[in-house]
Amino acid sequence: MFRELAARPIGATDYLLAAAQGVATSIIVGRTQLSPLGGTAGEIIANSFIFGSLGGVVSMYLFAAIYGRLGARAGGKSARNQVIHVLAYGGIPVAASLLLWIFTALLVGEAAVVAKPAVEIDGFVAFVLRALLVAYRLLLFWSIVLQVMGFSEILGLATRKAFAVWVLGQLLWLLAVFFLSILITILFPGGTVPGAPH
Repeated sequence: MFRELAARPIGATDYLLAAAQGVATSIIVGRTQLSPLGGTAGEIIANSFIFGSLGGVVSMYLFAAIYGRLGARAGGKSARNQVIHVLAYGGIPVAASLLLWIFTALLVGEAAVVAKPAVEIDGFVAFVLRALLVAYRLLLFWSIVLQVMGFSEILGLATRKAFAVWVLGQLLWLLAVFFLSILITILFPGGTVPGAPH
């Protein structure tokens, strides 16, 4: 599949898939963690669509840079557009989880968006939300498998080596985020950015 995409330039489909992955991840992360801000469902959805889609596209480019370098160091050869195609199309299962979330929101309402303590959710809703989380994790695993297979195909690496490249890329990303969060904490110790409205 990825060889067929190799000659194609980066297009609108790549951006839409990356944005959908960002929105889905933003909603799931926001849903699985109790938000201290106590935002409304509308605010959470709006923020997920605005910042999640932007984050999905930006992270696609950052991961493409990471995986492009790691793949070259591992002995593979690929162009940036090929790596972006692997990240975008390999993430289709995660993007599809956005559809599952929409159906869940239609079925159970606001509880699909706003995290609430378990005592406030009835049994059926809790079951549906747990099933959604399990489905998301399975789709995420499927996405990882597709991306590793895609890297193996476009880089010309054995699957084991492609998996090592994928894992190392994820670790480098986490390390970068960790150091960035430390830097932000040092620069803005009170948790507020100077000049930002309070």
